Amino acid sequence: MRIVRPVSTTLLAFSALSACSAAPPETQASQAAPVVTEALAQAAAAPPPPAAPPAPEPRSGDWRDWPLSQGSWVYRTDARGSLALFGQPGSDATFMIRCDKNRARLFLSRAGEVAGNGAQMTLRGSSGLQTYPANNSGGPLPYVAISVEPSDFMMDRIIFSRGRFAVETSGLQSLALPIWPEFHRVVEDCRTSAS
Repeated sequence: MRIVRPVSTTLLAFSALSACSAAPPETQASQAAPVVTEALAQAAAAPPPPAAPPAPEPRSGDWRDWPLSQGSWVYRTDARGSLALFGQPGSDATFMIRCDKNRARLFLSRAGEVAGNGAQMTLRGSSGLQTYPANNSGGPLPYVAISVEPSDFMMDRIIFSRGRFAVETSGLQSLALPIWPEFHRVVEDCRTSAS
């Protein structure tokens, strides 16, 4: 004959037996565990150090096939001369060309910063390219700039380029910009003031 006990009685017996076991004595390892746990908790709570921004992916293929940078051109004048700014409305300019009438120079600047010396900015138009030494502008906003004579032939290559030109700068994302009359107007302002 078989003895049938209710399940609750069996569970009660097992819990009573498990309560009878003695706890293992504390060792040095278990005493050190709270210290390690506290250190891990502090490390998890601390914000990670800011990661360096990843290097921009170089654009591949023919620059004439790159998507145009988003934005539009705006022409302005101020006490120093004229300038054309390219970018999104309500944001800092992505690229600009300035005529400094007092110096009779054109300054071409793009948003960003380069590390150290030896940076270069390459301008590309449909009929050629030219590379210039580039430096951080040192202004309140980070820009990389080059300075050229108003008569620099590359300005004509850009003005007569087929719809776009490219700006490639060491360590920064390349730009494909539409060529609009604002760029040409700044170059001509500088050429007429220099003569």
